[in-house]
Amino acid sequence: MYHSYSGGGVTIDGPSVLVRKNIGDSVSVSANYYVDMISGASIDVESTASAYSEQRDEYSMSADYLVDKTTMSLGYTNSSENDYEAETVAFGISQAFFGDMSTLDLRVSYGSDEVFKNGDESFSDVAEHRRYGFSWNQILTQKLIAELSVETVSDEGYLNNPYRSVRFVDPSIPLGFSYQSEDYPRTRNSDAIAIRAKYRLPYRAAVKTEYRRYADSWGIDADNIEFRYTHPLDEQDEWILEGKLRFYKQSGADFYSDLFPYANAATFMARDKELSDFSNTSIGFGVSYRLPDRWSLFDRRNTVNLFWDYIYFDYDNFRDVRVHDGSTDIAVGEEPTYSFGANVIRFYWSVWL
Repeated sequence: MYHSYSGGGVTIDGPSVLVRKNIGDSVSVSANYYVDMISGASIDVESTASAYSEQRDEYSMSADYLVDKTTMSLGYTNSSENDYEAETVAFGISQAFFGDMSTLDLRVSYGSDEVFKNGDESFSDVAEHRRYGFSWNQILTQKLIAELSVETVSDEGYLNNPYRSVRFVDPSIPLGFSYQSEDYPRTRNSDAIAIRAKYRLPYRAAVKTEYRRYADSWGIDADNIEFRYTHPLDEQDEWILEGKLRFYKQSGADFYSDLFPYANAATFMARDKELSDFSNTSIGFGVSYRLPDRWSLFDRRNTVNLFWDYIYFDYDNFRDVRVHDGSTDIAVGEEPTYSFGANVIRFYWSVWL
């Protein structure tokens, strides 16, 4: 797969290779290599630092074991970049009931991260992440499937970004404001519940809906609504089209502010725009094509898949301080709020051997 994200002054792209192998009738193993090459300068970087580039390499392995109607899963992921190391182990168990009409999934994972800071060899900290999930999948009719999913996450340790800063009113300098480092709580607990449904239409197409509610101990509440439509163009499913529409809105963290009244104004302070009041709207289209045998690798089933999403981000209380370039006379705290659009592209080739 090749993936690309471009928006807000940042480009993230790279390749990914996934291999999955069945061993007999009971075991399936997989391995994945995923790369993020990051470059550019977001609005945060442009305000307080210079453009940067870095690469994140992620390796993951997993195994599934099927016993009668029970599937047990074990996974390991390692993610590495020049200032961040992360390891995660995960375990899951899935059980089918009532003639495979119902499926119960239980999941748990533990992540351990090491955080560093480029240019400061003395800086080092850790973070831990514990995630617990439960879902119930139910076949309601021949055409309708529904799912209820609940997840809780406990984070502890260094949870902010060592490069980010907050700004505060500073009448002693011509600009009118100065910066200092962010400071977050060292614990965060979050809960999410989601309801999903998928319905098969008479002409072999399908619609999927999702509603997700999120809340955490930092005061963030979020709602997410998504609609998907899948449509095969022929009886052989050689061409499959997909469309997506998604709406997301959240309230900001209790300790977030675009502009603090003075230095060290609170015990915890943040100006990360992802912790502000904001919303985003996504629209996406995709197409999958099963290649004819004469074009297929290894004389096996091959598909090529292309998906494109456009996401528009609108921040209610994060302001664009780049307007203070000497050409305008805008009062501190009255800058325009920030918004931007992003394009996400995924292209992948799958081969069944």
